[in-house]
Amino acid sequence: MKTKRNIIEIDEEKCNGCGQCVIGCAEGALEIVDGKARLVGEVYCDGLGACIGECPMDALRVVEREAVPFDEEAVEELLEKKKEKESGKAAMGCGCPSAAAMTFDRNKGAAQCGDALSELTHFPIKLQLLNPMAPFLKGSDMLLLSDCSAAAYPNLHRDILKGRTVAMGCPKLDDVEAHIARLTDIFAHADLKSLTVVTMEVPCCGGLMYIAEKAKEASGSNTPIKRIITSRDGQIIQR
Repeated sequence: MKTKRNIIEIDEEKCNGCGQCVIGCAEGALEIVDGKARLVGEVYCDGLGACIGECPMDALRVVEREAVPFDEEAVEELLEKKKEKESGKAAMGCGCPSAAAMTFDRNKGAAQCGDALSELTHFPIKLQLLNPMAPFLKGSDMLLLSDCSAAAYPNLHRDILKGRTVAMGCPKLDDVEAHIARLTDIFAHADLKSLTVVTMEVPCCGGLMYIAEKAKEASGSNTPIKRIITSRDGQIIQR
């Protein structure tokens, strides 16, 4: 039975899909679907509006309307299912060829005819495919790299990637909660020396830094985090 109560409302025209509201919602009531924030279900929204302060686009507000009552037990079940889903993804590792871990010896071989060598030392590189227990992550200087920055910056391997392990993702189109959970596990198990977050200057890309900060907080890690920002035309504008 529906009752009149406070509940979140999303302005899709303003929403840029950065996912910061998803991170700010402890009940898991919000998700990014097709590049926009969506309410998973009325039953999961407590109507308190904690997510509003995380939105850089002012796309969220609390309204009073007829809605299904908030259910704490349903929220607990939802959060538990999400944890199980993430655990299952981590456990499947070897079941997917794209997740099979391997390392590359960059001391072997040399550039031919002036070609530069890749500085990538391991595979996979997508954040959700990385096993937090992978040996190559242990004690490494890690790079959390946005997909767009990777494509735009021409000297990525020489200037940024060299000497670092790498994880790639998109805070706008990927599952933000899944990224936080995976990076939290990496912080907890890999004992990283440092984390460098590389994002593009566009607003939605800033969500990657937020993911890093939330994961560090959740893990209790002391790993230092720094940020590099690239422009859309492939220049470093902050480091």
